[in-house]
Amino acid sequence: MSEKPLLLIVGPTASGKSTFAIQLARALNAEIVSADSRYLYRELDIGVAKPTEEELNLAKHHLINVASLKEPWNLGLYKQSATQIIEEIHQRNRLPILAGGTGQYIRSILQNWQIPSHGPVDQLREDLETIGNQIGFDKLYEMLSAIDPEAAANIDYRNHRRTIRALEVILSTGKKFSDLRDREKPPYKTLTIGLELPRDLLYARVDQRIEAMIGQGLVGEVQQLLDSGFGETLGTMRVIGYNEIIAHLRGEINLDEAIALIKRNTRVYVRRQANWFKPSDPNIHWLNAQDPELFEKVLDLVEDKFGITLAE
Repeated sequence: MSEKPLLLIVGPTASGKSTFAIQLARALNAEIVSADSRYLYRELDIGVAKPTEEELNLAKHHLINVASLKEPWNLGLYKQSATQIIEEIHQRNRLPILAGGTGQYIRSILQNWQIPSHGPVDQLREDLETIGNQIGFDKLYEMLSAIDPEAAANIDYRNHRRTIRALEVILSTGKKFSDLRDREKPPYKTLTIGLELPRDLLYARVDQRIEAMIGQGLVGEVQQLLDSGFGETLGTMRVIGYNEIIAHLRGEINLDEAIALIKRNTRVYVRRQANWFKPSDPNIHWLNAQDPELFEKVLDLVEDKFGITLAE
């Protein structure tokens, strides 16, 4: 069986991936599969810069607004769902475009990770959360780093939920989390396009986006989430933008301080994304996101790789 095509659009936040993916999807009669962990949740909109309804209607999208913060997804569920959707797109004889900036999600598809199927052990999870609240979640992360440094290297130390998940698997199976995440050759012929911008311009776009979020009503969105009982979940997930506004609404910092923190934490996130999408990666075709010939260059690469041309 010949390998099926898979086009990937990757890069840092605010580089224009979503807009460019829509442009390509319309030109190539393709469908977009989101690889953004935050887009999954129906309750998150303004603070994650989710595509608008108008944008979503311009091209077929998948894995956006499919989950609730009441039952957060894990990497295994995402990989299973994305793989199934990609197969269904191929069955329709259309090109799947995997687009997003969540490095683990992208790599789980590219490297066909075999994610552990172990479900959460409720009592163990509760115990770990209790321990984290007592001694600090940074201590839990230090524990994970000592037991399984490879797994810890792929988890943000501030992401309590993923830290606990990894420790759950280790303590319930007696095996390293990183050892259980085997890799197999993916069944796709892939072309990965990376959108890049000079760092100072990227940071300026990040700042503009955050200011726009505030103007669009981010504070009100977060207040509504708190009123709906999602404060603890957001605290565990460590979603940038929401936790800083929560701190503001609780009177811990003023709004200007919250905005400054969001900008700073987003810049840190951009630098972390560079660890997943390296400029030196020979498998990524890095192109300037502001190149006036960007669209034509990518179409040429798609035709060379897959033999796919513009849709009629």
